[in-house]
Amino acid sequence: MTSSVHPPLTILEEFLLLALDDAAGQFYSLARSTLDCASAGAVLMDLTLRHRIDNDLKAMFVVDSTPTDDNLLDPVLQLMGLAPVIMPRPITEWLRQLADEGEALREKALRRLESRGILKREDKKILWVFGTRRYPILHDKEMREVKLRILGVILRDDIPEPHDIMLTALAQACGLFRHILSGHELAQATPRIEQVSRMDLIGQAVAKAVTEIEAAIAMASGFR
Repeated sequence: MTSSVHPPLTILEEFLLLALDDAAGQFYSLARSTLDCASAGAVLMDLTLRHRIDNDLKAMFVVDSTPTDDNLLDPVLQLMGLAPVIMPRPITEWLRQLADEGEALREKALRRLESRGILKREDKKILWVFGTRRYPILHDKEMREVKLRILGVILRDDIPEPHDIMLTALAQACGLFRHILSGHELAQATPRIEQVSRMDLIGQAVAKAVTEIEAAIAMASGFR
């Protein structure tokens, strides 16, 4: 029995597949700031799953600085390892700092999905200038598997795996389910989605950050 050539997808890679409209080859309409918070949260979730960081109600901290050998996660682990132990920082503060690198994190994750032959990148030129970027799915096995797994989480009452709890909480924090489910399906599934999302502190922090950013943007728009 041979092992897989590729490691399992990270939470960020799976989140991007959930956020991708397969028919259009483009991401669902989510604010850039929302995607940045989600990208930061996803990396923190993966480091938590790999037992490199931990958190309580007040702070998030490194518990094992051993590299994961994952070029998406290790730079963040190294950065967090530089934080003074005597000055623990809350999840929200790490989210804000890492969200500044959100686009770079997504770019790295997308290139990895591209290298695995899951999707490809297409740039459409308009008057010799890049106009739109699409990400057509080449092999939808991974996308279907992620969506079916998350649908299973929100349609059943079983206790989900920690990885799926985190991914569900992340999708909920970003309002992604309104793009994935019909209005009727969402109304029925919302109590379960909220129940699962409450199981993860990082997902709750992402939701809080997204809400605060949206409120700040709305307030700024009102003063224009």
